[in-house]
Amino acid sequence: MTDRLNALVDWFRHSSPFIHAHRGRTFVVSVGGEALSDGTAAALVHDLALLNGLGIRLVLVPGARPQVEERLNARGAAIRYVNGLRVTDAEALGCVVDAVGSVRLAIEALFSMGLANSPMAGLRLQVASGNFVTARPLGVRDGVDYRQTGEVRRIDTAAIRQRLDDGALVLLSPLGVSPTGEQFNLYAEDVAVAAARGLQADKLLFLHEGEGLVTAAGTPLGELTVEEARDRFESAAGDAEPLRAQVTRAITACRGGVARVHLLPRQRDGAILGELFTRDGVGTLITPRAFERLRPASVEDVSGILALIAPLEDDGTLVRRTRERLETEIGDFTVMEREGTVVACAALHRIEDTAAAEIACLVVHPDYRDGHRGRQLLERLERDAAAAGLESLFVLTTRTAHWFREQGFVPADVASLPAERQAFYNLARGSKVLVKAPG
Repeated sequence: MTDRLNALVDWFRHSSPFIHAHRGRTFVVSVGGEALSDGTAAALVHDLALLNGLGIRLVLVPGARPQVEERLNARGAAIRYVNGLRVTDAEALGCVVDAVGSVRLAIEALFSMGLANSPMAGLRLQVASGNFVTARPLGVRDGVDYRQTGEVRRIDTAAIRQRLDDGALVLLSPLGVSPTGEQFNLYAEDVAVAAARGLQADKLLFLHEGEGLVTAAGTPLGELTVEEARDRFESAAGDAEPLRAQVTRAITACRGGVARVHLLPRQRDGAILGELFTRDGVGTLITPRAFERLRPASVEDVSGILALIAPLEDDGTLVRRTRERLETEIGDFTVMEREGTVVACAALHRIEDTAAAEIACLVVHPDYRDGHRGRQLLERLERDAAAAGLESLFVLTTRTAHWFREQGFVPADVASLPAERQAFYNLARGSKVLVKAPG
């Protein structure tokens, strides 16, 4: 019992920065109808209700593909596909309307449950649905009339924001109505992308079926820029990736102003919580190419680093480094580049024959010190240290001890340093020693 409590307390403490960061943000969540057909919907709804309770503004876009297919099979009908697009005739549309309605009611029922001793106990969460989506027909393409299959024409973002402001969770269905009153069958994922773009959502989360993206070595692929995702999928064979369609939609969303798109395995229990409230997440994050990027330093960066650290060397904050020394140590440095200029740097110096490393020369340009860049650099070095199997990080500082303590470092004695580093400790500077385990 004590171990479980300690684990819970530890998780809450580590997740609190993410809780603060996500409060008041708008997230769009897309999930297939499979969630309602395999018994996992209740857990998903509990997680979404928790997000709402933490102040996150949620738009949920559920699909209904299994439910539609079930009704089509019962009638002996089918949705025909031509050139990868479905053709929705009148009979199929009736099945779609029936299935989408049943999914909506099932979700509303799940959000209405409040049994004692359950995660929903005491919760009164309003679910708002309505005519938020205006559609238009795909029409006739290459001689094929796609009938009642449509695409999103407009999302009523003002109405959605009003419901979100009222504290409701907004539910969007993969059905749209045209200004003439016709109903159209839509792809739920396309509705989610259109909503995220229209709302300029902070995040779009796709809960997909099957396994996630992996590297060539078979390890989970944690992050891709839009350019990396485009290059990967444009150069691959047509059936090389089961998530090709989702990645394509993620690229579209990012180019439309959505800051982050997450691809998460739906079958993994608690995937949304794991993605949002842990540092490494559980899925693949796709982001636009930022103006800034972290990368290993090269010899070409020496001049930029020297210019960056010179003021701190002049006032005694840093020990002075010669160009020759910096060129020798450049492989230990990571830099943050903004439009071709080095705006921050830090070094990870491994101590030979030990499992320890020193974090040194962490500097952010004065014009960029209000954007958490120092923390981003430190987190990058910590990940590098963990990947290298290091067990201890330490830092020597005269003026920034409190900042490092805020990042999880704890004070230590000089005697705790590796012997090699103790030998070069400068008593005259009187630097504070702080240590931390990476990861």
